[in-house]
Amino acid sequence: MDNDNTTLVDRLRNVQGSLKAPKGQTNKFGNYRYRSAEDILEAVKPLLHKQQLALIVTDEMQEVGGRVYVKASAAVIDPVGAQLSVSAYAREAETKKGMDDAQITGSASSYARKYALNGLFCIDDTKDPDATNNHGKRAPKPSEAAMDKAQQQHDAQKASLDSLI
Repeated sequence: MDNDNTTLVDRLRNVQGSLKAPKGQTNKFGNYRYRSAEDILEAVKPLLHKQQLALIVTDEMQEVGGRVYVKASAAVIDPVGAQLSVSAYAREAETKKGMDDAQITGSASSYARKYALNGLFCIDDTKDPDATNNHGKRAPKPSEAAMDKAQQQHDAQKASLDSLI
């Protein structure tokens, strides 16, 4: 980069605007394409190099309510040491058929890292079947009682907020 006065936000904005992370993986069961954390990293590395940014991705295990979550953080760091980071969480499955404990943790880590990278680099996965796939199963329609309860909770929250104004 010729301009050493470029801010971290400007450098990150340049990466975000240039990044094209293809969906390089195929789910044969659901017959759809998706992108993995590895696909994002492969696409972003040359852009980070051009902008003189380093990327650090880390994991941390956290227990919440007796369940184990992987907290993945992705941070970009510029030449003067300024940094921006984003974190995402994924819960470990208690059991997963055909996987040992290390594979379950690795799966949660990959998922959390993907979504931390998505957040940092503004990658929208809303049209990604990974975000919406239900493997051919329709979500059950909520019962009338569940709808009533949700409406009551909504009304109570609105009343609580209105009383603060």
